[in-house]
Amino acid sequence: MRVTEHRILRETLPTLAIGALGAGLFWLIGFPAYTLTGPAAAVSVATLLGMKSLIPIALRDVVFVVIGVSIGSTVTPEVIETALTWPISLAVLAVTLVVLILVLRVILMRGFGYDALTATLSATPGHLSYILSLSTTMGVDVARVALVQATRVLLLTLCVPVLISLWGMTGTAYVVDYGSIGLVPAALVFAAALGLGMLFKRFGIPAPLLLGAMAASAIGHGANLTPGALPHGLTAAAFMVMGCLIGTRFRGLDRKGLFGALTAGAIATLVSCAVAAIGAMIAAELIGLPPAALLLAFAPGGVEIMAALAVSTGLEPALVAAHHVMRLLILSLLVPILIVRLRK
Repeated sequence: MRVTEHRILRETLPTLAIGALGAGLFWLIGFPAYTLTGPAAAVSVATLLGMKSLIPIALRDVVFVVIGVSIGSTVTPEVIETALTWPISLAVLAVTLVVLILVLRVILMRGFGYDALTATLSATPGHLSYILSLSTTMGVDVARVALVQATRVLLLTLCVPVLISLWGMTGTAYVVDYGSIGLVPAALVFAAALGLGMLFKRFGIPAPLLLGAMAASAIGHGANLTPGALPHGLTAAAFMVMGCLIGTRFRGLDRKGLFGALTAGAIATLVSCAVAAIGAMIAAELIGLPPAALLLAFAPGGVEIMAALAVSTGLEPALVAAHHVMRLLILSLLVPILIVRLRK
């Protein structure tokens, strides 16, 4: 084994091991998105303490493809059908997202000294894995972005369930479970993901493998050509490696910077929730659905938590899922456009 390969293994294996321990610890304490946040926190601490952490580029690219396919698999025929049923609500959601990003970007730039690109990625309301994946390839302050986004997910996870329980509203709707994806459809969607990813790379699109995989998976699942979700173990492993990758970028952050990023995250979450709540109330009034259901649908992140709440309460889970999927799709298109404009 060559010296370079030996060094890569010597630095990568401890990084993955510490990431796995972080995921396990965060699972034990019930932290949200533990497969992503646990490794990020654990590897960050280890890196700041002097460990030489590393995630090789080849492994990073594989993870981007898996995460992209996983995100795209949420675009099911049921979600598309539901989205077409509520165009007014989706239009309100789109306007809400644009307002959120523009307002939060100004707050983060003027109030906390963020540069325009870091502020834009930090201000994006949701799509945690996608935003952090983009951040690792954009040359921005990944530590700040990760802390702001992690704070948002934590506060949303803690606060929204409490609001829904206090509201005391329930429904009777349900969603379709498409099960696990088959071997042949999985092979097709991954082949298409790689093909689109290479095409996107040729045209200079940001995070081409991630976006290519998302697009290929969304088309395949939306057309019901490749139904079913990826195995949970595969997606969990991909998110864990992604968390480790984020942790390797946590360098040069002192205590003042850490406190500032957490404060920025808390303020950004409060502003996001206020704007989203206004949008949800407007949409509820326009389409005549319970405000609690629209609050779940407009919540700026925490997709898994909001979907689980919708299913457990029966509060229009298909509507909630459709809005969150559309939010991810809108952000997937909007954020690269903003990045390209900022780089001009």
